[in-house]
Amino acid sequence: MKILMINKFLYPNGGSETYMFKLGDYFEKTGNEVQYFGMEHEGRCVGNRANAYTSDMDFHNGSKLSKITYPIKTIYSREARVKIRKVLDDFVPDVCHINNFNYQLTPSIILEIVKWRKENDKNCKIVFTAHDYQLVCPNHMCNNPNTHQNCEKCLGGKFSNCAKNRCIHGSFAKSFVGTCEAYFWKYKRVYHYIDNIICCSEFLKEKMDRNPLFAQKTIALHNFVEKKECRQVPKEDYVLYFGRFSTEKGIDTLIQACRKLPEISFVFAGIGPLADEIDKVENIKNVGFQQGEKLVELIQKARFSVYPSEWYENCPFSVMESEIYGTPVLGAEIGGIPELIEDGITGELFESGNEQDLIKHIKSMWQKNEILSQYAANCKSVQYDTIEEYAEKLVKIYS
Repeated sequence: MKILMINKFLYPNGGSETYMFKLGDYFEKTGNEVQYFGMEHEGRCVGNRANAYTSDMDFHNGSKLSKITYPIKTIYSREARVKIRKVLDDFVPDVCHINNFNYQLTPSIILEIVKWRKENDKNCKIVFTAHDYQLVCPNHMCNNPNTHQNCEKCLGGKFSNCAKNRCIHGSFAKSFVGTCEAYFWKYKRVYHYIDNIICCSEFLKEKMDRNPLFAQKTIALHNFVEKKECRQVPKEDYVLYFGRFSTEKGIDTLIQACRKLPEISFVFAGIGPLADEIDKVENIKNVGFQQGEKLVELIQKARFSVYPSEWYENCPFSVMESEIYGTPVLGAEIGGIPELIEDGITGELFESGNEQDLIKHIKSMWQKNEILSQYAANCKSVQYDTIEEYAEKLVKIYS
């Protein structure tokens, strides 16, 4: 099978890139042909035989002239259509697996794929993995950054709420462009051409299904997770948070909870804008960004981990990785998190954003050694798809 993986970034930048690279690598190892299409960048680590990529769009450090043209290019990109056509003609894929594409690539690429397969009488499937809420919410998070409140005003297709509430970076100009982009492609009915939409949680699927067009196409499929072989290590006396240090992740609330629990030690592993605030709390040890064996060991040693997110989280790897390494999770009851934690079995749930409820649960779990041990034992029996199992399900969707 020939698989064209499409994503705006073709270098390690976040979860969607990790997902794409691991799948692409696995499919190649199992005898399939995989090529990639996206934006050119000095860090690009995958590519295509036609050597065709869109120009690097740097929204922060680009020239003044380029920034003037960006608003138009983020809605429709003729360049993206021309470049992906070169790849399609050369590679002739059986499936185009699209990931993040808005703004840098734009939905223009879907129109070109459709045109190409029609002109060449090709049965090339278009599959999209939704890593966020971009197709139903112009700021992609269903969250107003100005109020830090979750918001569903755009889910019914009333995208003008994005501009009205300045939902993209608190900027009316950016929010207006995002609104125009959403309406333009809604009226072009471009998403009609997507054959299947993979949602990494039932929660995300439910939000996507608010659009009757998407409801016919969505498939809920939790992410795969790879367990690394490692030696067993004894538990130590700390509570672990690992992930991004940002407001939507509930870090402000968690910091306040930590301050009021001086008898408990916390370890935070990650990076983000709230790192300086974390460093001010005496009973928090900030070990920065961790990965590989060091991160696995941190997870294994923790008495339990906490995931206090306050936005509509989908399928957080932090929860899944905690469980597969035998560490119970205290998670916020929001988004797709409850789909991953069996309350009272592999961990516990608390009311998202409720500082007092968070404190109560941390204190309670810290004091319940026997129950924590049982939670940990239960975690070891949790089953998530391996990459092999996930890829097997994808092949059925591709076919």
